[in-house]
Amino acid sequence: MSDVKGSRPIMNEELVASMTQRLIDEHSLMDLAGFFKLFSDESRLKILYLLTMNEMCVSDIAATLDMNQSTVSHQLKILRNSRVVKYRRDAKIVYYSLDDDHIGQILLQGMLHVSEY
Repeated sequence: MSDVKGSRPIMNEELVASMTQRLIDEHSLMDLAGFFKLFSDESRLKILYLLTMNEMCVSDIAATLDMNQSTVSHQLKILRNSRVVKYRRDAKIVYYSLDDDHIGQILLQGMLHVSEY
């Protein structure tokens, strides 16, 4: 058994060395933390949940969730800037959808996890 920084015993030096090499770099870790912060807002979660089922325009999202249209637009801008949702324009109407299937899978996995309690 060895010591790291004087006070923490190492039970398995090979394991510690192997795991140290596998650590995520700081930049990637910050990006990942920022990604998960997107899921920490109830309004964004509601919007994302709707978009797992269908693409929608801002006014329909606002009506479905009984939210202010400007609030929905603000949250969609955050999600769009983070590449979580994408949009397409059809004449004057902008429709939003999830950027890719991974976003919906992450949301649904989270919902499955919390429903187990």
